[in-house]
Amino acid sequence: MLQFVKRLLSHLQGETLKLFGLAGILLLIWGTLAPIGTLVWWVSQSAESLGLKEEEEQKRLRSSNSASQGATGSANSKAANSKIDCYIVYLSGVGDFSTDQLLSGEKFFLDQLEQLHPNCVTVRDVFPYSAANESLGGQRLLAPLWEAIEEADGWLKNADVLIKIRNLWRFAIAADDRYGEVYGRGIATAIVDRMNAVHPVSSSPRQPINLILLGTSGGVQVALGAVPYLHDRLPARLTVVSLGGTFDGEAGFETADEVYQLKGDNDWVPILPRVVFASRWRWTIGSPFNQARQQGRYHFLESGPHEHDGDQGYFGVENINGTETTYVGLTLQKVNQLPIWSRNEKTTTP
Repeated sequence: MLQFVKRLLSHLQGETLKLFGLAGILLLIWGTLAPIGTLVWWVSQSAESLGLKEEEEQKRLRSSNSASQGATGSANSKAANSKIDCYIVYLSGVGDFSTDQLLSGEKFFLDQLEQLHPNCVTVRDVFPYSAANESLGGQRLLAPLWEAIEEADGWLKNADVLIKIRNLWRFAIAADDRYGEVYGRGIATAIVDRMNAVHPVSSSPRQPINLILLGTSGGVQVALGAVPYLHDRLPARLTVVSLGGTFDGEAGFETADEVYQLKGDNDWVPILPRVVFASRWRWTIGSPFNQARQQGRYHFLESGPHEHDGDQGYFGVENINGTETTYVGLTLQKVNQLPIWSRNEKTTTP
């Protein structure tokens, strides 16, 4: 092994090694500066915008309801004609550039959930890698860089790894005790705003609304980080559904009513947090994750032969082993079978 490393370093000597070294230094600097954007956003917010004042939050919800009731000719006929008491908030993976970038499989999946559950609406425009819910194209300084990477062709297409690295730093912020609370409040604010945009949230429903945070990859950590603040702001039953998601086992587990983790047989990514984060270790019995597992609020299920992403991922449109079932179709079946769609359904531990 040592000889292999020596040969590799010898091969990379000169300008190539310098280039790799420079890239490593830039990534470290990037990671060090990553929290600054979140902190700048935080100091620019007011207590009202963050939902820290309960009276203001109630006024905000009531004003949204009044605006909806006074509007005519709504484009959303479903919202106008149905009793909506369920919100499905989708939080995408680290490879996404913006909320406008949903894959065809993701769109199909969310469209089908709405059709299967007419009392639910889907919220698709929360970008989990920005506390301000701002896509990479909306960031003035680096917008040209992100847009160029997104539109690159050929071998330059591999530069999209920079987007993943950038979003992974945001995942790290969401899992960091120092910045996670700030980031979680920002995402919770974005979720409430976009929920109201899709269909106004009642400030005093007869029963708690059914709020389902459905995420994949790093979006699950972000969703869990927002759970405590959504609990404070909304009269809701909070469920988190992870499709190959990664999370630290701390944030959100003390507050979420239920957490479901679906993992594909060929997806190795969700295994990494089990090793990296101490809260996920079985013997840390006092961690929020293990407490939720012991209380029956955390449920692990195998989703099938899914990979983490791609044509055979959870939203892949390829057929499974020559059958008529697609990978996204199988994901839809598994999620639709979860006992989360009615408040009267009894949750059982698989």
